[in-house]
Amino acid sequence: MDGENKKSWFSESSGVMCAVESPADQTPELISLRPERLDEYIGQKDAVETLQIAIEAALARNEALDHTLFHGPPGLGKTTLAHIIANELGSRLTVTSGPALEKGGDLLGLLTHLEEKDVLFVDEIHRLPKTVEELLYPAMEDFAVDFIFDKGMHARSHRYRLKNFVLVGATTRVGLLSAPLRDRFGIFRNLDFYEEPDLIKIARRSALLLNVEMDNEGALELARRSRGTPRIVNRLLKRVRDYAQVRSHGRIDKKTVSESLALEGVDEIGLTNQDRRYLETIINFYGGGPVGIEAIAATIQEESDTLVDVVEPFLLKIGFLMRTSSGRKASEAAYKHLGIAYKGQVGLL
Repeated sequence: MDGENKKSWFSESSGVMCAVESPADQTPELISLRPERLDEYIGQKDAVETLQIAIEAALARNEALDHTLFHGPPGLGKTTLAHIIANELGSRLTVTSGPALEKGGDLLGLLTHLEEKDVLFVDEIHRLPKTVEELLYPAMEDFAVDFIFDKGMHARSHRYRLKNFVLVGATTRVGLLSAPLRDRFGIFRNLDFYEEPDLIKIARRSALLLNVEMDNEGALELARRSRGTPRIVNRLLKRVRDYAQVRSHGRIDKKTVSESLALEGVDEIGLTNQDRRYLETIINFYGGGPVGIEAIAATIQEESDTLVDVVEPFLLKIGFLMRTSSGRKASEAAYKHLGIAYKGQVGLL
C-alpha cells in the first residue's frame, strides 16, 4: 500500500471496504489523548500486567500473541488496548466490527490480507452473524479457512492457510457470546469501572496534553463526575476546557468544572439527564419497580440496548438500580439522590 491508501482497501472477493488503522484515521487530538504503550496506560492493573507478561513471552518466542477478548461497559479502554497490543508487537492493526461483517466473504477478505502477527480487532464481537462466527473457529484455532467449490456431488473443499494473526475482540455483552467462540480466546479479561485516583491521573494527563491549566480540585471534581469511565473524563474535559476558555480565563478549577457541567446536565456524581429520566420513570410511572426493560424503553422512547449497555452499568455499580427476576427496581439511594420520598416496598410483586 502507498501512503495515500493506508486508511482502507477494497476486497474484490468480498465487496467490502476494510479499515486499516493509520495515523490519518483519527484526529490528532484523539491520538494525543490515547496512550500508545502499556507503561503509559493508567488503571486496569491486572489486565495490563497479564498483557505485559503475554506480549513479552510471545516476542521472546517470536510467536503470535494468543487471541484476546476484552469485555466490560463502554469507554473503559478496550479499543485503546487493541491499539497498544499492535504497537507493542510492532504489527499492523486492522479494525472492524461485528455488525460490519455481514457475510462470510467479508471476513475472508480481511483474514486473507493479514500478515504474520498482524492484529485484527473486532469491536462488538457478540454481534457477529452465526455464519461469520463459524468461519472464525478454524481461523482462530488452525489459522486456516475452508472454501467450498461447486455444489452437490461436484462440491470440493479447499483449505487456505492463513498467516498467524492475533484476534482481539471487544464486547459490552459477554453473555451473548457463544461458548465455542468464547473458549477459543487464550486471554480473557474483564475491564471494570475506574477508581477516583486513576481518573484524576487520566484527567491531569489529558489536560497536560491539551495544554490546559487545571488544579488538583478541578481534576478531582472532574473525576467524580466521570462515571468511572476514562472516555467520559476526556469528553467532559473538552467541554470544561471550552467553558474555561470563554468564561474563566482558560484555567480549570472546581468552580469552573461545576458550572460548565451543570450546563451539560451532569450532576455531582456524574448522572446525566438520561440517567435521571430513567430512574424517574421507574419511580414515577411504575411505583419504583420492578418493571421490565422494554416497558422503560417504550416509556422514555429509547432503545432498550442503549439502556442496558450505556445507562444501567453505572447505576448498578453505584447501587441506584437493582435487577430482580421481575424487572428493574430503583433503590432507596436513588430516591434520596433525586429528592423523592422513599415509598419502601411499594411496587414489589
